Amino acid sequence: MSASSRLDEPGLLRAVDVVATLDPKLGGIVERHGPPPLWARDPTFPTLVRIILEQQVSLTSAEAALGRLGRAVGEITPEAVVAIGEPGMAAAGLTRQKSRYLSELASRVLDGRLDLARVAALPDDDARAELMTLPGIGRWTADIYLLMALGRPDVWPIGDIALASASQAAHGLATRPTQEELALRAEGWRPWRAVAARILWHGYLSGERPPHARTRRVNDQTAQIAPD
Repeated sequence: MSASSRLDEPGLLRAVDVVATLDPKLGGIVERHGPPPLWARDPTFPTLVRIILEQQVSLTSAEAALGRLGRAVGEITPEAVVAIGEPGMAAAGLTRQKSRYLSELASRVLDGRLDLARVAALPDDDARAELMTLPGIGRWTADIYLLMALGRPDVWPIGDIALASASQAAHGLATRPTQEELALRAEGWRPWRAVAARILWHGYLSGERPPHARTRRVNDQTAQIAPD
């Protein structure tokens, strides 16, 4: 699979078997709950808007913000976002900061400074770097776009607390691993780190988490957990 290949359902199932062999603890999650969903998203402007709105808030809050934006602009397009502007988005209930992020994103897509089709053809590191030139898009947001929208098989979303909590539960750790410790463990899952992430999220969503772990957002169905 090349750097820009897109993971699909058959590829996911094959890779799950490989990861389960590499790490029997993750294999145990698969045995108990089945293979994880693909959790694919379209590689489009609305998807990037959604991921930005999902930063550091619950799914319910993100969905509410997306709904307010949709009611304010109709179809979520760069043209519509630029037309309503930051004041219009703020009037729709978006934070000032996220209104600025979305306005800049839309402007760059319209004037060609950000070409999402070109990003989709870039290797992982280059695609991540391109996205991270935008205000409001840090490492986690870029990685989630690569993982879910571009289907990259070996992206590891650094900064995702749900993954750390899931690993703590899966590997029987006394404390939640640091992001550095978790990234080091993830090296053992190459070239399928994005598949390992899906397995861990799947276990987390299925209730395998340490005591007192809070659910905020991982993707469309759970809690975000990223410091962008």
